Amino acid sequence: MKKKIGIITLGCKVNQYESEAFAEALTDLGYEICDATEPCDAYIVNSCTVTAEADRKSKQMIRRAARSNQGAVVVVTGCTAEYSSKQLSEIEGVIAVCGNAKKLECVKILDEYFRTGDAQYPVIKVDPIEEAEFETMHLTGFPRTRVYIKIEDGCENRCAYCAIPGARGKVRSKAPEDVLREVQGFINAGCREIVLTGIETASYGKDLSDATLASLLRDVDAIAGDCKIRLGSLDPSLFKQSFADAIKNLKSLAPHFHISLQSGSSNVLALMRRKYNANGARAAMERIREAIPNVMFTTDIIVGFPGETEENFNETVEFVKEARFLDAHIFPYSEREGTEAAVMKNKVPVPVRRERAAKLIEIQNSVRDSLLDEIIEKSPTVSVLFETYADSHVQGHTDSFLAVTAKSDRDMHGEIHKVKLTSHKDGICFGEIQ
Repeated sequence: MKKKIGIITLGCKVNQYESEAFAEALTDLGYEICDATEPCDAYIVNSCTVTAEADRKSKQMIRRAARSNQGAVVVVTGCTAEYSSKQLSEIEGVIAVCGNAKKLECVKILDEYFRTGDAQYPVIKVDPIEEAEFETMHLTGFPRTRVYIKIEDGCENRCAYCAIPGARGKVRSKAPEDVLREVQGFINAGCREIVLTGIETASYGKDLSDATLASLLRDVDAIAGDCKIRLGSLDPSLFKQSFADAIKNLKSLAPHFHISLQSGSSNVLALMRRKYNANGARAAMERIREAIPNVMFTTDIIVGFPGETEENFNETVEFVKEARFLDAHIFPYSEREGTEAAVMKNKVPVPVRRERAAKLIEIQNSVRDSLLDEIIEKSPTVSVLFETYADSHVQGHTDSFLAVTAKSDRDMHGEIHKVKLTSHKDGICFGEIQ
């Protein structure tokens, strides 16, 4: 009987892509990939350590996997594996800990374990991340409507609140020809939407002599056809005039960008060690709006960062009102051990952080609702790529990433249909299929 493998993925889109690569490689070797909630013979936990809570959850999931089936074994990889390799290796049931430099070692270790029965573990395989090269992975299948392609790894920004550069290492880019080959394969297989993503997607090509993100997008656009291309989270400093000029006529590029803003206060951005100030971020968004008039933006914002005053917070409030984000992930700052921010003075009290987050969420919801009211009034007919079907309703997104649901008597997964929007609630638009 085939051995059953469950894969547990936490964190970013890059981890999701890598986990899909594990699944394909294991399937090719004759293993059966199962839902990780089912009893399996082995589990891979692809962990995340971006926040203290993410780190805690990763360790919780590792222990839960180890207890879920008597005799099951666990291999751990991801960013928590970089920071806590010895601690993780001591958890009962964990047979190996693999770092981010060579994550496909997870597949090799499990295959060797089941072929030879060699249980001389735990093994810690955490190579020096600062010396890592780009680990090329390729996917051929896409279990979801929207598929991710990892085009970049690593980050060199060294933001004060972030532990990821130490866990992911320097910027490494996938060769353009490898990206194009993977894109072409998905298009040939009928994929309707591809997301090009990385740990710091905006840095793509920094380590290459013949490619930039703009040149890659141009080359992808030449082969994309009807397939839409999206980008992962982007630093606002990417949006220089030259970039706006390079992308404004690309037919395949979806008119939606997720920018990693973090704060609307120049003072807080400086404390965070970000590469731009509030006016620079405003100007960046305006350049893209001039280049792509119907573009939508979503973002991430941290409130209550050490040193953030009430005035600084109000600057962020005003930024959110002006920017008219379609959506925003708003978080109260939480300390991440090992980062510069964790030992900064002038800490904002936790209750104040939570109060500010709640206030900003309420304001952003009002901004979003006003934006959706305007869309329904002025441009109610939209094209929707449907992704899921439940309770006689199909759900999906427009090119600009409006979430839409409509009544249907059948599953329309992977199909694109015109929908006339009639209302919205809690960020979801409702409409009738035309």
